Amino acid sequence: MTPEFTADEQRALAPFFTNLDRSVFGLKLPQEVAGALFSRYSRSTKNLRRTFLDEFLGDPELGLKDLLGSQTAADDDSAALQKARAFYERVLVGYGDDSVAQLGGAHIACENISNVAAKLLEDARIGIAPLEKSTRYVRFDQKDAAGNYLFYREPRIMASRHRDRYVEVMNLLFETYSKQMEPTIEHVGKSLPIEQLEVRDPTSGKSLSYNEAAKDERLRRWAETAYRATVRAHACDVLRGYLPAATLTNVGIFGAGQAFEYLLSKLYSHELSEAKELASAMHGELNQLIPSFVKRAQRNDYLIGTAAAAKALARDALGITAADSNEPVALIDYERNAEEKVIAAILYPHAPDSLQQLRQIAARMSAAARRKILEEYFTKRRHRRDKPGRAFENVYYTFDIVGNLGLYRDLHRHRILTQERQEFTTVHGYDTPPELEEAGFKLAFEECMARAAELYEAIHRELPCEAQYVVPFAYKIRWYMKMNLREAVHLCELRTMPQGHPDYRFIAQEM
Repeated sequence: MTPEFTADEQRALAPFFTNLDRSVFGLKLPQEVAGALFSRYSRSTKNLRRTFLDEFLGDPELGLKDLLGSQTAADDDSAALQKARAFYERVLVGYGDDSVAQLGGAHIACENISNVAAKLLEDARIGIAPLEKSTRYVRFDQKDAAGNYLFYREPRIMASRHRDRYVEVMNLLFETYSKQMEPTIEHVGKSLPIEQLEVRDPTSGKSLSYNEAAKDERLRRWAETAYRATVRAHACDVLRGYLPAATLTNVGIFGAGQAFEYLLSKLYSHELSEAKELASAMHGELNQLIPSFVKRAQRNDYLIGTAAAAKALARDALGITAADSNEPVALIDYERNAEEKVIAAILYPHAPDSLQQLRQIAARMSAAARRKILEEYFTKRRHRRDKPGRAFENVYYTFDIVGNLGLYRDLHRHRILTQERQEFTTVHGYDTPPELEEAGFKLAFEECMARAAELYEAIHRELPCEAQYVVPFAYKIRWYMKMNLREAVHLCELRTMPQGHPDYRFIAQEM
């Protein structure tokens, strides 16, 4: 043990830290206390454990010693925890120290929400880490205890004259998805024989053909299990185009307190009733976990007014008709002197010159000299997990994309960039998976898409925002992505891998 603390001090500190004698350690404290402690720590000459011992642990108003009598340091019924939260709110929230709200967080699960609501959650980029139920590895042909398919009954639609048609078309989409699942699995299996499967030995990592794996009983069983999973995942990928945006899903989120506060305010300010209901439900749960961090989350008149004004301006200036261009990927803008910017940024940490001087030097270099620098810097990468350096963050590209909602859900997960979508719609048409045509389901698919489009148009005239719930994943939407070259390398390498869905692979290849 470090001699810095006496034996009594060590006993007092031990329940709250992962170690007492190393320079790197973890905190076992309520989120509010940890945030307050880090804030004080940043203004103190003492180390963190000493600050905690001298200024927090012995404070009777904070009552941290009482936490030792609780089952956990975050027991909601603990009077000590209530004191800690009151302390956080008075000392920190009262002074408006917003950055401290980045130092505490929570895990929360949002289940049985629509894909429309899920995208609103996942729009949050900074301080939020979401993970959503997969349409590739989970079948969506289940029903609830009452025998209903799992789609969101949007309240305004259900209270309108479109109620019966909405339920009818949603059921049609799910019924068709369900009926075609087993035949599609069979079709995929025939087009992808197990003999073509390449697997990796789970022990050695060695790549094996199925015929090689079949020589060992253990490997044969493992390969056949992997094959069945691969075929099922492919079938789910093919059929996901039927799923409407109303499909219920689950999203798990970890977020910092500050990010949750802003996310809740955005949801409270959204025009969809599901967003407001979700905000209220999340707020109630977060009040049990990190109440001080989300205390100020509320409806925001600025967000509401800005969204309404922008929508009115777009309607007045453009109307609501689809644009003529449905080009899948359009490079809207990029920097003409990108190479010299990257080269200057490569040299910058290792040179005394200013960034402007280095750009001038790079501009005067020969093509061969530039190429040598880029090759030395870039081509030593072994695989995509060797990230290009920050020099590649100096140039930007903006892509305007039209792609189906299914592939958008995959590309939407990328966070280190700027992206903005238009509302889900049927005006851009849809993609038909070639496997459905090969399996003889083209006419059924087209019938479903036509029925969904008719319903969308009918609802859109009266409830334009709510009409989004009707849109199947096969329909195309428009969005833009603005990213630096470092993120572009990451996205394009990851999303062009052979194992990926062909729809987003095509978009990434075009980019």
